[in-house]
Amino acid sequence: MDREQHIAIFTTASLPWMTGTAVNPLFRAAYLSIGGDRKITLVVPWLSLRDQELVYPSNTTFILPSQQEKYIRQWLEERTGSKFNFTLQFYPGKFAVDKRSILPVGDISEIIPDDESDIAILEEPEHLTWYHHGKRWKNKFKLVIGIIHTNYLEYVKREKNGAVEAFLLEYINRWVVHIYCHKVIRLSAATQDYPKSITCNVHGVNPKFLEIGKKKMEQQQIGGQVFGRGAYYIGKMIWSKGYRELLKLLSNYQTELDGIEVDLFGNGEDADEVQKATQDLELSVRVHPGRDHTDPIFHDYKVFLNPSTTDVVCTTTAEALAMGKFVVCADHPSNEFFRQFPNCILYDNGDGFVKAVFKALNEEPEQLTDAQRHVLSWEAATERFLTAAELDQPLARKPQRTRSKKFLSLSSQLGRKFDDASAYIHHMTLGFEGPRRVFGAVPGSLDPDEQQCKELGLARPSSKRGSRK
Repeated sequence: MDREQHIAIFTTASLPWMTGTAVNPLFRAAYLSIGGDRKITLVVPWLSLRDQELVYPSNTTFILPSQQEKYIRQWLEERTGSKFNFTLQFYPGKFAVDKRSILPVGDISEIIPDDESDIAILEEPEHLTWYHHGKRWKNKFKLVIGIIHTNYLEYVKREKNGAVEAFLLEYINRWVVHIYCHKVIRLSAATQDYPKSITCNVHGVNPKFLEIGKKKMEQQQIGGQVFGRGAYYIGKMIWSKGYRELLKLLSNYQTELDGIEVDLFGNGEDADEVQKATQDLELSVRVHPGRDHTDPIFHDYKVFLNPSTTDVVCTTTAEALAMGKFVVCADHPSNEFFRQFPNCILYDNGDGFVKAVFKALNEEPEQLTDAQRHVLSWEAATERFLTAAELDQPLARKPQRTRSKKFLSLSSQLGRKFDDASAYIHHMTLGFEGPRRVFGAVPGSLDPDEQQCKELGLARPSSKRGSRK
């Protein structure tokens, strides 16, 4: 490509919903835009007012997309101290209450004009394509990169009939990701495996956390008291986010852990049950409403406890390390990236957990080196992404065909025909309301409704449907 390269980043959530797929793609778009040699567009879901009230915290709602865009950019600027030159666009979405997820409505690839469809980054590609009905992503874009964020199989296994559902979901995920993505990046080995995928953590931490850690390091160097509080955990307060594992460890080892205090912070559907479970413990475990992890209340805690095994790469663990804290976490593939940091203490059983907790409470964390701080940053994460996606080098020209490559060429053609047929089956099946409902799509999500079309300036559903015939 001789002209300016255009990268469109599609994701499954948006601020003010403080979830990984709202925050991390936003930082990715910001840091990819640095230098001005690429045109970056971040594409996020727009929800109706009713869905906003279900999803967004603190009664935060928006009448117009421009209002939400202002909120998002202001949030980013406050945390980075910079303004970034990328475009922000919205696609119509609906909130699936049963999945606690936002699902796309209509063909969201249409957001990007055909003459700008160079590279697409699909953050959670399986999630974005389960119910996709429209132009095939591989045909629309020259290169489609899927980034696997979520360990869906682990979540499903915890539900009723979870083993069967996980078995089916594994094959569905593999099918749609293969149909629609050229390259696949898994954030860690905790995710579902995909053929020809690579494993690389392409996420960084909010610069605010590195600033907090730097101030703590300066206090440590002059001999001041750095950490005045003990152990805590912060996360969405649902059982699958590590609370079950943590409370089980605290319950089983109450005698060994006698005297320690733990503070839990979070909001979520299971908050009342978590609160009730802590009352049965002899240990001092306090439950508090959720807060932003940059809140000053967290600066003085020395030990971050995170026994979760459903995360892929836990953002709050990276944030705690950036702030100079000890992190006590499970020896699990999701935490492999953190093994390189001396303040990360891994455990593989209950006894190991107890030893790790006391080690962290009784010792002082090591100061991060400049190199370790860089590894945690979004600058480094962007470098890792460009290398993993092979965007740090010019696109290779197609080699001249020779006789020795005839067999490979024939095999490639057969593979493409099979992929095309597979994509056609998916397209046709998901083009009707009945099959969509059977597979779990939100009712009426084949096309955006009139209100969303009006809010987003899209063509009305009737004219869109007519154009597909």
